[in-house]
Amino acid sequence: MNRKTFLKKIFQLSVIGAFPLLYSWQIEPFWLDFVERKLPTKNLPQNLEGKILMQISDLHVGTRFDWNFIIDSFQKAKKYNPDFVVYTGDFVNHGGAKETEDLKKVMQHAVLGNLATFGILGNHDYGKDWQDLQSSDNICNILQGFGITMLNNAQQESNGLNFIGFEDLWSPNFAPQKVMKDYDPSKANIILCHNPDACDKDIWNGYKGWILSGHTHGGQCRIPGVITPLLPVKNRKYISGEIDLEDGRMLYINRALGHSFQVRFMVRPEITVFTLINDEK
Repeated sequence: MNRKTFLKKIFQLSVIGAFPLLYSWQIEPFWLDFVERKLPTKNLPQNLEGKILMQISDLHVGTRFDWNFIIDSFQKAKKYNPDFVVYTGDFVNHGGAKETEDLKKVMQHAVLGNLATFGILGNHDYGKDWQDLQSSDNICNILQGFGITMLNNAQQESNGLNFIGFEDLWSPNFAPQKVMKDYDPSKANIILCHNPDACDKDIWNGYKGWILSGHTHGGQCRIPGVITPLLPVKNRKYISGEIDLEDGRMLYINRALGHSFQVRFMVRPEITVFTLINDEK
């Protein structure tokens, strides 16, 4: 092999080796996936059959990636004309003053439901060490100013669909018993819970129905069936998508719209578009 051929081979191998890095840094983090699926819901009123419920999670507005991608994603999401929209936490990365100002710029373009829009907080919304209650209060105030009803260990019914929202598992305010002790199982209930590890806590009071979560980002980089190296949950089954908890509860984990770090591999950012149907089981 002469020198010219050798250098050509080295260049080709370098290009091949660099492509996965370039792809996971500059392509997949901005390759939005609208996941469309049905959401069978117990006790669903007939007038809500076929209505659209959109889940958006983990915006992570901050300095680690271009959050204009989120605004662009919101514009695309509005074309689905959702009836309900739920935001399942981690609106910012650290909760400082700059991030909250940037959050205001992003949420000016927020997707809102025709009937109702609800939100819960994630661990990042509680600032340093997930303990900054001033940060979480500020973020709640911002979001409510843009038309999002925040459910902090609380529930609220809209048009016959009852939304129950938990504060984050890692926060000082995690107290789901405040709302689960007197929820009405005869209603059409949907629970919003940022961290899916809460599913393994003794807090559910016989609840049967859907739990919508985020937090994991689907691992951000993974080879399905082989490896998911970074997963911020104790229960390693809680990666993404639909999980049957086998006790009447169904869990759905959204893969996140934003990211703490701008890298994704085989885990595209997600907005979930559910169609409500009555669960007749």
